[in-house]
Amino acid sequence: MSRSFMAEEIASQPECWRRAAGLAAASSGQLPAPGSRVAIVGCGTSWFIGQAYAVLRESAGLGETDAFAASEFPVGRKYDHVLALSRSGTTTEVLTLLDRIRGTSPTTAITGVPSEISASADAIVDLSEVDEKSVVQTRFATTALAVLRAHLGEDLAPVVAQAEQVLAEPVDPALSGAEQFSFLGIGWSVGLANEAALKFREASLSWTESYPAWEYRHGPISISEPGRVTWMFGTAPDGLADDVRRAGGTFVESGLDPLADLVRAQLVAGAIAERKSLDPDNPRSLTRSVVLS
Repeated sequence: MSRSFMAEEIASQPECWRRAAGLAAASSGQLPAPGSRVAIVGCGTSWFIGQAYAVLRESAGLGETDAFAASEFPVGRKYDHVLALSRSGTTTEVLTLLDRIRGTSPTTAITGVPSEISASADAIVDLSEVDEKSVVQTRFATTALAVLRAHLGEDLAPVVAQAEQVLAEPVDPALSGAEQFSFLGIGWSVGLANEAALKFREASLSWTESYPAWEYRHGPISISEPGRVTWMFGTAPDGLADDVRRAGGTFVESGLDPLADLVRAQLVAGAIAERKSLDPDNPRSLTRSVVLS
């Protein structure tokens, strides 16, 4: 079986992230200034990456930051800057929102294909060099977050090194053979837990769920049992791993930066797709962009 575009794009991520600081510096004038009130919008993967960025920016003390699905943006609310994240630059809900709020807030689109969305946004951060052939997003989304983290002042060198380590290791067969996954996060990693769950659904048609880690005991832990995995992005609340294991489930906590751990999740999703003889580049019922008439 030939290597999928998804597999190639997953493997390219460390090198993409190495360039993030330069991309952030080159785009500095288009990204939010410290102290500004910001909203970031997107659909699917882009929304989940936005959730992670919003928490990181607020935690860094750089200003109030909200993340919304583009279809749920509160149009009557005032923001100093609105970021729209869209790999294709053609997603209907994103373009509709940008056109609707034109003139009320400065807008920047972070995109892999600027041609169409540039007519709707005030400014563009062009990430076309990390655009993808696979329908299932991996490197575009993670590189967008790497650029945003670099713009917040983070040093990404340790994250790049961790991702390279992940890519050098074989996929754990205990994970690729599991029947169900629940992904958990705390703070900014909640968005990445949501994204990991989406990757598994898209690439491998797997039953996945995602929650803030402290919410997992409030009902969802009831599905934990042998053959099912609870995967923690970041540091788990005390006692949670023991609770999952008592229920018979497998608890996964790597100690990696959550962005590097997301690469590991992508690899497992790809391995499950291969085991099921699925094509993650062209997943069932999905297209590269949702364009509505």
